[in-house]
Amino acid sequence: MKSCFIGRLLLRSGLPILALLATLNTSRSVLASGFALTEQSVPNLGNAGASGTVGAEDASVLFFNPAGLTRLPGNSVVGAGYLVFPTVRFQNQGSTSVLGTPLLGGEGGDAGANKFLPNLYTSWSLSDRLKLGLGIAPPFGLATDYDEDWVGRYQALRSELITLNFSPTIAAKVTDQVSIGASVNVQYASAELSNAIDFGLIGRSAQLNTVPQQLDGRVRISGDDLSVGYTIGAMYEPSAQTRVGLAYRSAVTHDLEGDADFEVPTAAQALTTRGQFTDTEAAAEVKLPDSLSLGVYHELSPKWAVMSDVTWTNWSRYEGLRIEFENPAQPASLQPAEWKDTVRVGVGVNYKPNEDLTLRAGVAYDPSPVPEDQVTARIPDADRTWVAAGVSYQATDSVRVDLSYAHLFFGDREINQTIPGAGTLRGGVDSDVDVISAQVNWSF
Repeated sequence: MKSCFIGRLLLRSGLPILALLATLNTSRSVLASGFALTEQSVPNLGNAGASGTVGAEDASVLFFNPAGLTRLPGNSVVGAGYLVFPTVRFQNQGSTSVLGTPLLGGEGGDAGANKFLPNLYTSWSLSDRLKLGLGIAPPFGLATDYDEDWVGRYQALRSELITLNFSPTIAAKVTDQVSIGASVNVQYASAELSNAIDFGLIGRSAQLNTVPQQLDGRVRISGDDLSVGYTIGAMYEPSAQTRVGLAYRSAVTHDLEGDADFEVPTAAQALTTRGQFTDTEAAAEVKLPDSLSLGVYHELSPKWAVMSDVTWTNWSRYEGLRIEFENPAQPASLQPAEWKDTVRVGVGVNYKPNEDLTLRAGVAYDPSPVPEDQVTARIPDADRTWVAAGVSYQATDSVRVDLSYAHLFFGDREINQTIPGAGTLRGGVDSDVDVISAQVNWSF
């Protein structure tokens, strides 16, 4: 179902249990660990995420630390876009069906789905010490799409998550050195997951004349929800060259509501007579994590500045998903997840050869919250290392243009996942991601 719509649909009848749906959370096509998106500021991307909490160069700072708005003079509008090019490839290493025979099919092709991610931020100065802002951005997301006939089709086909966050913000300069800020995060989430169903296997168990892996159907679950969270932050500037930022982004819980739609081949229609494999409404609760970030920025000289960021994410709050179905023939199902908290660390550097030009670079290490024994076709998440660079050019007194590029290197991950009725998927996953971004900041 949604954002982190994680679920396994268990249908029982006198037939062997069939787990229709595997976990939907994230894939390596998602840019930050888990299923978070940190691509909210092009200058910050050029620093590999190291300047988000303390950069405060434009209104996009409100996503990371709303207190940073107090550093912006006048009013401004920031528009940005990110082209994301992920590669996700599976290598089969002896995947087997429920019967112990090899799972038939290919290796899924490149499951990484190219995406365009936009965001928009605005800021208004009510006075030198009081600022307002508004941000519109996607804080979580994923998109993977395997070939229809791949060996893991009974565990995952398409997985897509779309979120959109609306963040009205206020910030105040309490003293010459201390600023505080807060945002309300109104978050919409919409998602879809699908996988194939081996009606050949189920039909044979029900004494139908069907052949396992030769009569596939399909299930698709989709839904949406609107929920609310908040972000609070503070910034301390002990000198004109140094600032420290601290920000907390609250957890958000989504009560997902949507539909489960089944495609049942004609030869297997008899299996629906007891009410199973029929379209129905579905609902679930998903707990998304909170996070805490600490950043430091220091100007070594008028030309050079260094920065760093440490972000803790409470992924252990995410415990899985219980799915409840309107159709009483489909009992509720729980797919547990025992994820671990993570700490992301990034460092960056800026160089200003002149007043109009800024060159950026950064590296970051972003560990995965997914334990080795929970890696799935839908969640081949892995530790990743960021390498990024960017440039900012002050085209006029009121317009600045930012460009950034980042490459994400992923660690190797092995899948060894068994789902009742779907067999065992065994293999490795190789992934990487390229991100190209552009932003325009207009001050007035």
